[in-house]
Amino acid sequence: MDKIAILGAGAWGTALARVLAERGNVMLWTWQAEHAQALARDGENRGFLPGYPLGPRVTPTADLALALAEASLVVLAVPSDSVRSTLVAAAASLGNEATLVIVAKGIEPISLMLLSEVTVDVLGQDAERRTVLLSGPSFAAEVARGLPTNLVAAGRDPERCALVQQRFTSDRLRIYSSDDPAGVQVGGALKNVVAIAAGASDGLGFGHNTRAALITRGLAEMARLSVAKGGNILTLSGLAGLGDLVLTCSAELSRNRTVGFELGRGRQLSEVLSGLGHVAEGVTTASSAYHLAQRLGVELPITSEVYRVLYEDKPVAAAVQGLLSRPLKKE
Repeated sequence: MDKIAILGAGAWGTALARVLAERGNVMLWTWQAEHAQALARDGENRGFLPGYPLGPRVTPTADLALALAEASLVVLAVPSDSVRSTLVAAAASLGNEATLVIVAKGIEPISLMLLSEVTVDVLGQDAERRTVLLSGPSFAAEVARGLPTNLVAAGRDPERCALVQQRFTSDRLRIYSSDDPAGVQVGGALKNVVAIAAGASDGLGFGHNTRAALITRGLAEMARLSVAKGGNILTLSGLAGLGDLVLTCSAELSRNRTVGFELGRGRQLSEVLSGLGHVAEGVTTASSAYHLAQRLGVELPITSEVYRVLYEDKPVAAAVQGLLSRPLKKE
């Protein structure tokens, strides 16, 4: 296997480094020199994924040019709002034919671009054919433990998707392919917002009925936004849509569900985020998705209420009432 660079040494980047190192050498880049030193010294990522050895084929580094030198596969595992700045910093060292694999899930703030659009905006139109989105229901700790997981690789170039399938597939990780990067990205981004709503519902003490309704109507919102961005509505019935949505809305490991749960219990957002220790992408995406939907004229009631709770200090109970009091309509 050719050299692989993973940009971003959080939990997900570290878990993928362990998977990819089974068959080749991996450079695991972090922007903090102290973090790279700690990874090399401890042989594991104690800050984000403790208890899982990196192994001898994973080399931590804070030198971006060194990480990218001769890398044929570059995995972007930074938070969604850092994808642009990371690409700008990496551009001079990226090989012209390197396959870019984006595993972040979100919509860029301000520009309201999908992450594949950010890649093209920074690197030029040719980057579109080299970019593959990898998404689906996947907690980093479970992948690191070797628990069976299924993901989907989506891109414009079937050969690049097939390459990612081959490189990432293991005896416990199965990768499907898709030609709908827009649908896969919208599903991966919006499910985090719906998970905040589902967590808030649980925090308020509502039952399974409410959560099931939020998941179902959240899926409808994902489908509407996906179609508006040129995606295939059927994609949202797959791993990057329904699969990831159910996982993120239902599991206690979900950071986004945790944010909503604590808000539902009456805690303040700043307090919740300061104690989380990891990025909850749904907080940023709630704003991006809300404004993107307004730009495109797409109705996203759940997303809109989550946005108002997070950014306009609307009480969670009032947001629930806002959803329940909407005019009656056909499903």
